[in-house]
Amino acid sequence: MQIEAAMDVTTLEDFYKETSTLIPPDINKEIGHFNVFKIDEVHANLKKRNVMPYNRRAYYKISCISGRNKAEYADKVIDIEKNALLFATPKIPYHWLPQDDNQFGYFCIFTHDFLTQNKGGVVLDELPIFQPGGYPVFQLTDEAAEDITHIFKKMYKEISSDYAYKYDLLRNYVLELIHYGQKLQPATLLYPAHTASARVSSLFIELLERQFPIESPHQKLQLRTAKDYADRLSVHVNHLNKVLKENIGKTTTDLISSRIVQEAKILLKQTDWNVSEIAFSLGFEEVAHFSNFFRKQTQMAPLAFRA
Repeated sequence: MQIEAAMDVTTLEDFYKETSTLIPPDINKEIGHFNVFKIDEVHANLKKRNVMPYNRRAYYKISCISGRNKAEYADKVIDIEKNALLFATPKIPYHWLPQDDNQFGYFCIFTHDFLTQNKGGVVLDELPIFQPGGYPVFQLTDEAAEDITHIFKKMYKEISSDYAYKYDLLRNYVLELIHYGQKLQPATLLYPAHTASARVSSLFIELLERQFPIESPHQKLQLRTAKDYADRLSVHVNHLNKVLKENIGKTTTDLISSRIVQEAKILLKQTDWNVSEIAFSLGFEEVAHFSNFFRKQTQMAPLAFRA
C-alpha cells in the first residue's frame, strides 16, 4: 500500500501565509504568541484544499467547531456530526477533515511560551488533555457549545482591545477552555477500523519525518526507538511493527534505522561537524555505537564515507 508523503511542519509564519490572515500589529509585543480566529473566515480561504492545513503544527490549538467533520488520531477515526471541542499539541499528529463547507465556530493558537508555568500556573505538557495517547476531541451539546463559544467571543473581542493587561486576561480564558475540556468525556463514536493499519503507518511516517532535518549539532532526536513511536501513537509496539510490515514491508526498527542513516550521510557530506557531534545529534551516546551502526548499514566507516 502506498503511504502518503509526510507533510511539512506548519509554523506560525506558514499558518498566516496559508490562511491569508494578517498578523495583528501588536501580536509580538508579548513573550509568546496568541491569536484567535473565526473558523468560517479561515475555512473560506481553504475550500480548495478541503483539509485544515495545520495537521502538523509548531503551536498549540483549541477549537470549538460546528459542522460535520472527522478527526483521525493514530488508529482511531472520530465522527463529529455537529459540535466539537478539539485540543491539539505539537507533539501528537492528527488529521482534521471537514466533511462539508458549513464550518463555523472559533479557534485559538498559542505557543508554549505564551502559557508557561510562571504565567499561567500550569505546565502544558503535563495536563491530561495534552498527553500523548489521548484523543482530545469532545462532542458538545448545544448548551455546552454555546458556553464555550461565549468564551471565544470574549477572546475575539479582547485581542483587538488596547487594554494593557489583555494578554493576562486571554491566558485566563485559555485556561478556562482547558479546564472545561478536562471535565468532558472524549468523543467515542468511531469509524470501522478496516483502514486503521494504513492510518497508523501514515502517522508513523509523519512522526519519523518530523524528527528531521537535524540543523544543529546541539539538536537531538526526540524519538529514537520503536517503543518511543508506539507510545506516541498510543499503540502497542508489536502492533506498530505488524502494521508497518503489512503496509510498507519493513519493521519499525528497519524504517527508523534507514532514516537515521540517510540523515547521517547528509550530515557527513554537507556539514563540517565532527563524527562525535553527528553521533550525539542522531541519538547515540557513544561514537563507537554510531560507527558500528553506520558500518552495519553502509559497509563503510563514517570517515571513509565522508572522504
